[in-house]
Amino acid sequence: MLATDGSVPERRLGEVIAEHLRRTARINPSDAERRSWDRSLPVLARDLVDAGLGAVEMLVEYQLPLTSKRADVVLAGVDRRTGGDAYVVVELKQWSQAELFEDDPNLVLVRGVAGPRLHPTLQVQNYCDYITDFVGALEGRSEAVRGVAYLHNAADLDVEDLYREVLGEQSRMFTKSRRGAFLDYLRERFASEPGAGAADRLLTSAVRPSKQLLKLAAAEIRDREQFVLLDEQRLAYEIVLNSVDRARKADSKEVVIVSGGPGSGKSVIALSLLGELSRQGRDVLHATGSRSFTETLRRVPGKGSSKVKNLFKYFNSFTKAERNGLDVLICDEAHRIRETSQNRYTPARLRSDRRQVDELIDAARVPVFLLDEHQVVRPGEMGTVAEIRSHAEARGFRVHEVSLDEQFRCGGSRAYEEWVLRLLGLRAGGPVPWLGDDHFSVSAAESPQVLEALLRSKLDKSYSVRMTAGFCWPWSEPREDNTLVHDIRLDDWSRPWNVKGERAVGDPGRWLRAGRLCLHRPGLRVRLERRDHRPGPGLPRRQARHRPGGQ
Repeated sequence: MLATDGSVPERRLGEVIAEHLRRTARINPSDAERRSWDRSLPVLARDLVDAGLGAVEMLVEYQLPLTSKRADVVLAGVDRRTGGDAYVVVELKQWSQAELFEDDPNLVLVRGVAGPRLHPTLQVQNYCDYITDFVGALEGRSEAVRGVAYLHNAADLDVEDLYREVLGEQSRMFTKSRRGAFLDYLRERFASEPGAGAADRLLTSAVRPSKQLLKLAAAEIRDREQFVLLDEQRLAYEIVLNSVDRARKADSKEVVIVSGGPGSGKSVIALSLLGELSRQGRDVLHATGSRSFTETLRRVPGKGSSKVKNLFKYFNSFTKAERNGLDVLICDEAHRIRETSQNRYTPARLRSDRRQVDELIDAARVPVFLLDEHQVVRPGEMGTVAEIRSHAEARGFRVHEVSLDEQFRCGGSRAYEEWVLRLLGLRAGGPVPWLGDDHFSVSAAESPQVLEALLRSKLDKSYSVRMTAGFCWPWSEPREDNTLVHDIRLDDWSRPWNVKGERAVGDPGRWLRAGRLCLHRPGLRVRLERRDHRPGPGLPRRQARHRPGGQ
């Protein structure tokens, strides 16, 4: 527990939180983060005490389930009206002056900060939606979670623009000019009773699995928004929509580059944009350089609809495309862009030295590139942020760049991501020993048989498991009797690759159909266990907890 009654002096608050994060999450906070804690958290704590709510719990740097994103503070207490659990997510901003970005209601410009930022009430609204989506204890109880953006250094006149788009009761905004209103809001929300029980129930609740991308893609494209986009994800989404409006009005072209690692939400952004732009009647297509990914998208979101299937193309589909014939071209997995669209099967009359990245840029007024620079599948793939930016800027186009590196990394483990990058030589410093993480268990299996036995034991405990691996094995066609060839052989152990085509054949088809065990190409024998993925008590107590009224 942290307190402002002298047991933890305010001047040491940042130091204590930093040490907690280093110990529990293997995160080394920056000096700027420490300064922000020292300047903002005591302000909020004093407000709670002055409101007579010193027993309300402050969950500092609350980690959102299954992500590495953290909300500044979640207040946990007793609902004054119902007596149930009540929570307020607080986004603390030290901004002194801000205004809307080009009259866009969802983007703001902050003095001293380069580039647009997400409107803080939209940011905190997304946090509230995400928490109620993933915390089992809050299922069907969205009214228990509210959000507040607290700009405690700004006066109303300094951020007057931002009040035009405050969302309503579930997401409010207060400045230092409205401190009295903020205290009234807290008193209306919370009783003066201790909030420890509500905090415990939030932190120990089961975490529901995230929505599966492809299962929801059809509804996402045809009906309405299905995904909750957080922070940089939502920022990228809004920047694209803003660029589309501006490019059409000004008869211009803008390029958007979104980079991030596995699990950072690039394809969620892509499908969210595809759905929204389709509903707006924009000319939009989705393209990748991966046959399996494209065909899966055509088969799942496009099931029963030739129109939806036609939204998904390949990068080499745009060699003869009309210049700016589309409003938007969404280039997913853009790290798979090749030097040219030509291959050995291209007829001589159609061959060209034109670069594939230029073809994709030319095809739309707003080309959007989503990529992970650490992923290269085949020789000749050259999609990088620098390469795309260089081609766009050389032709005088405005470029927006958004990095997703701060969120959703490998289900929330920054330590695991860093360890893998260094192990594979993708980050300087060389391999280091695995030091552990509350969310992951990493161990080496002595043999494929041991690894498979471990995975099968997890199936019995309601885990989802997968055996994966490298690109080095042959992949035979099914036999005449429709069984799979065991291409993968390690000593006396063998298994087939994943199935070919649209239906399961032979073993392991029953696991594939159940979505439980997928046998892919085995390589590095590493067992990964998501400790917060199974049903039952999930999240450990990993947040720093701060009770403003005492220990």
